[in-house]
Amino acid sequence: MANETAQLYLDLLKRCIMGLVYEDQPLRNIVYEPFSMAAPYTGPYSTFDREKRLNGHEWPSQAHTMLSMHRLNNIQTVVTDILEKQIPGDLIETGVWRGGATIFMRGILKAYNCSDRTVWVADSFQGFPKNEAEGLLGETESPGLPQEQHGPPPKPIQDILDLLWKGTSYDDVRKHFEQYGLLDDQVKFLKGWFCHTLHQAPIDNLALLRLDGDLYDSTYDALEALYPKVSQGGYVIVDDYATFEECYNAVHDYLESIGETVTMQPIDEDSVFWQKGQG
Repeated sequence: MANETAQLYLDLLKRCIMGLVYEDQPLRNIVYEPFSMAAPYTGPYSTFDREKRLNGHEWPSQAHTMLSMHRLNNIQTVVTDILEKQIPGDLIETGVWRGGATIFMRGILKAYNCSDRTVWVADSFQGFPKNEAEGLLGETESPGLPQEQHGPPPKPIQDILDLLWKGTSYDDVRKHFEQYGLLDDQVKFLKGWFCHTLHQAPIDNLALLRLDGDLYDSTYDALEALYPKVSQGGYVIVDDYATFEECYNAVHDYLESIGETVTMQPIDEDSVFWQKGQG
């Protein structure tokens, strides 16, 4: 499917989604660079670093994805393979933040004139679940971030977290699709907690299941509801497989529950993917 115009478009789309074109100022990343209350507070922003942005180690203040270039390239590779081999099914991401990965999926379909597949955008659009009714059964609400059970985070950290979640509402993500000219009837939204939405989702087949729910239950719920719908030869991507132990455990607990062995391939230091039926 080598098409120079399509490749140029997709390369530019990746750079725009990542904020590499306008170099938006990143937020202070309190995971990669823990915040010290003993140090003078100089505000919620840091200095743009192209290498960190390319490797997914920045929290963009404006850009529509945190994903590294490696992870976006992986999406492009597997979706291109799906189209070339005509693996049946739609594309979905569970946990979309500002929508960048799903915007890119829709862009790939557009670049190759694919009009018979849907991109499903699944998210609560209100952050992580906070109780059992919302699908939280474990103890961790926001992996890697300050936890409520230890009291509210200090105001400087809360300011950063508020900015981190800016632009992640349902209306915001729809607007982001519109800004790229990619909001159409091939994009469908599944709004709500995964335990309430994914099992009832009107999806027949999936060629790509991309998991970015971080938590144990968000990951397990998505696999339980959607993995049976992944076609043979279809792909599963786990964004934070090696970042959060809860995510890792959910993946292996689910695969053990169905007695399936898969061959996982690394994308970068934290993400993996596999092809169903290739274990």
